[in-house]
Amino acid sequence: MSTSPRHPVVLNFDDSAMASNQTWTNIPLQSEQETIRFGCKWQVFEALGQKLANELPSTEAMGCVLLGSGDYHHLSYLLLSRLHKEQPIHLIICDNHPDNMRYPFGIHCGSWVYWASQLPHVARIDVLGIGSSDIGLAHAWENHWSPLRQGKLHYWSIQQNASWLNKVGAKSAWHSFDEPDSLMKAFLAEMEKINLPVYLSIDKDVLSEDVVQTNWDQGYFAEDHLNALIDACDQKLMGADITGDISLYQYKQWFKRLLSSLDDQEIPSESQLTEWQEEQQALNVRLIERMQNKWK
Repeated sequence: MSTSPRHPVVLNFDDSAMASNQTWTNIPLQSEQETIRFGCKWQVFEALGQKLANELPSTEAMGCVLLGSGDYHHLSYLLLSRLHKEQPIHLIICDNHPDNMRYPFGIHCGSWVYWASQLPHVARIDVLGIGSSDIGLAHAWENHWSPLRQGKLHYWSIQQNASWLNKVGAKSAWHSFDEPDSLMKAFLAEMEKINLPVYLSIDKDVLSEDVVQTNWDQGYFAEDHLNALIDACDQKLMGADITGDISLYQYKQWFKRLLSSLDDQEIPSESQLTEWQEEQQALNVRLIERMQNKWK
């Protein structure tokens, strides 16, 4: 158990995940929103990493990191790459999408899991709660197969058919469920067998729309499923981040405008946006408080 308190950090690109109190570290990054949001070239991403190296606390002192919108989930790779390379870790991701998709233009919020699988200290990756068609047969070619075939990456899906994995030598990488209770029960049993320090990454689009609203299509989890997972990380948690807050942004670059339009995201009214952000921020506080005594 960590003997000194770990204070949350807000990487504030989009003002969606506001600092809750004075013990939270707020790093203003609004000027980087256009270049980093959704995706970016590697040289841009590496330059951001160098900038943050001087502003982030040490990995031992840093609490949960709030990334803002799910459009910034690729920042999880940057945070993972800062960890001590001699310590194998178990990367657990809650996400409605696999984030293991091919993206030839650098790194983006839907491809970062593949790059995390290339980090030598990441021993195993489990993506929990996938309810999107990104792992369906029509999108099979878009998924990186190698980490799945190697047994390093596992998909835990709800009401999705990824049986094509059986035919490419990755049968054991797919765990299929009809509802989230049985998924979480099976995963927690598996987690005990793995018994490694945990980095936990939560994208709140894994949650049902009855819980919170995000920028992306959403899954089936309830808050209780996240709570059960956090509790199972007791004395194992050595890093964490939360994304999936909601914010609106109009890209200046035509390429990003095009890709964003393909997501067909709902545009809320100003009053809706305020209400949804307040609900999101309250959930962030509850999840962070839940993590408080779980640190390794």
